[in-house]
Amino acid sequence: MNGNQNLNNVENHLLRSDALYEYILKTNVFPREHEQLRELREATKKHPMGLMALNPDEGQLLSLILKTMNAKRTLEIGVFTGYSLLTTALALPDDAKITAIDVNKSFYEIGLPFIKKAEVEHKINFIESQAHPVLDKLIEEVKEDELFDFAFVDADKNNYIHYHEKLLKLVKVGGIIAYDNTLWLGTVVIEGPVDSSYPNLVRLWKDDVIKFNQYLAVDQRIDISQAVVGDGLTLCRRIY
Repeated sequence: MNGNQNLNNVENHLLRSDALYEYILKTNVFPREHEQLRELREATKKHPMGLMALNPDEGQLLSLILKTMNAKRTLEIGVFTGYSLLTTALALPDDAKITAIDVNKSFYEIGLPFIKKAEVEHKINFIESQAHPVLDKLIEEVKEDELFDFAFVDADKNNYIHYHEKLLKLVKVGGIIAYDNTLWLGTVVIEGPVDSSYPNLVRLWKDDVIKFNQYLAVDQRIDISQAVVGDGLTLCRRIY
């Protein structure tokens, strides 16, 4: 990432009508957004990498899915300041457990005061680490009746395929794996390299996102739906 690029200068929603997106937010999302989610969202906006946060309309969708599933054990790869993590914690019952993995605890600590104020910190086991060693350890240790109901992935896109293979061993049959940013600011339909108006990471990982989408499309172990929300959200239901 070019240190001089402020990610907040880039739109991270796919609707090409800002007015329509504002309508969705003001009508359906913001009136129901938890106070601590709102405060965390506003705090994250001030961060130079604020674009990395989950869109609030996407968070609302994930919350509804989690509640519908009656999920109790979830896994999150890529936390940043924790908007998606707090969304999940608020949606889950009091005795639920979330395993959250991120390489940078300082980002998580930006969101931690809001998590504490919402009184859901006890649901979260935050692990500062690369994801692969944690996932490998979980695969070795987790028993069949301890498999996860739900996993959310919003980390390095070049590892999505590798995460997918491991998560299919960790999420129970009938469980959901959700992958964020699978339309990658719309660049998945751009032929050849994207221009310099996009952040470096977008240009770097575009081909990885395209490859991942193609990989999921032919994976017979899952049902899939790619939702045009936020920057693209692909939901995978494990069949076997």
